[in-house]
Amino acid sequence: MSEVSHSRTIAADAEKIWAVLADFGSLATWADGVDHSCLLGNGSDGDPLGLTRRVQVGRDTFVETIVAFAPPHLLAYDISGVPRSMSASNRWDLRPDDPGRTTVTLTSTVRTKPNPLRPVAERIGARLVAKRSAALLDSLAEHCEETR
Repeated sequence: MSEVSHSRTIAADAEKIWAVLADFGSLATWADGVDHSCLLGNGSDGDPLGLTRRVQVGRDTFVETIVAFAPPHLLAYDISGVPRSMSASNRWDLRPDDPGRTTVTLTSTVRTKPNPLRPVAERIGARLVAKRSAALLDSLAEHCEETR
């Protein structure tokens, strides 16, 4: 398993940032590079766990499923659509700082199936996912700070 984290302090309250992240199907409205996003299925009985969205980025399609949801501090989801030999996930952690300021950390995790090059493959995969994750973090900051 390999993890890469990026943090950024955003000039917005945690609740405002949370509202953007928790509107799970609307990723394309604020994330640069995302061509389309929509909800595919609901969690059971209104519980967001298990809620899925489809994300279109160029010719690539991903399905993301919420696996942890603790408002307004934690959102985690598994990512399907990566190469079959690996699995990926993202975890958003929000930590309120001063009033009107929140530190947001996005951690990308990649796991690969056992093979001799596993550590190298996981590091490369994590860097690729983290590169996209850094762009998501920048887009979130831009969106939340411009709509203050």
